[in-house]
Amino acid sequence: MTRVLIADDQELVRTGFRLILDLEPDMEVVGEAADGEQCVRAVAEHDPDVVLMDVRMPVLDGIQATKRLTEAHRRSRVLVLTTFDIDEYVFEALRAGAAGFLLKDAPREQLVSAVRQAAVGDALLAPAVTRRLIERFVRSAPGDGELREHIMALSDRERQVLTQLAQGKSNAEIGRALFIGDATVKTHIARMLAKLGARDRVQAIVMAYESGFVTPGEG
Repeated sequence: MTRVLIADDQELVRTGFRLILDLEPDMEVVGEAADGEQCVRAVAEHDPDVVLMDVRMPVLDGIQATKRLTEAHRRSRVLVLTTFDIDEYVFEALRAGAAGFLLKDAPREQLVSAVRQAAVGDALLAPAVTRRLIERFVRSAPGDGELREHIMALSDRERQVLTQLAQGKSNAEIGRALFIGDATVKTHIARMLAKLGARDRVQAIVMAYESGFVTPGEG
């Protein structure tokens, strides 16, 4: 059973997500929060598997709440809820530790699938959108030399996998591109994350762009 907490200052949004998720036999909404402070407290109380986190909330916004959860080493995976017109908040949320993001008007099937993917630790990357976001916000940033050294210390294959990840590809797509099996892809990703000290594949992607290892438009 995947336990979900919904954080959004709009009651109607919370109710809508709850109705959708409660219909799934393998999901349970264990709590709601109307602002970031409430969310941090609710996560401590309920220890959900997944948090649906709105970016814009009163008292404490979704980015700061995500950062607090990350700093507190909470195991909950945060999915940021957003709209296209607040892209900059999404990238900040990913840097703060979010596992991915969802558009608020995403269809029901996408919401349910996203929660399941996040719960098992898979990437929640709508490839084109995520890539566009990351590229946009690192385009003018100078590369981090120390971070790039860490990446260059990876094996050739691990760097190839990281490049594919940064292009928003799934494990299956990476496997086809590199002519390796899904299990092998997972092994390379696990080793790469451990070597980089990355929390998850989203953080590894951010690292790849911020270091200049992957450049916008590459791939």
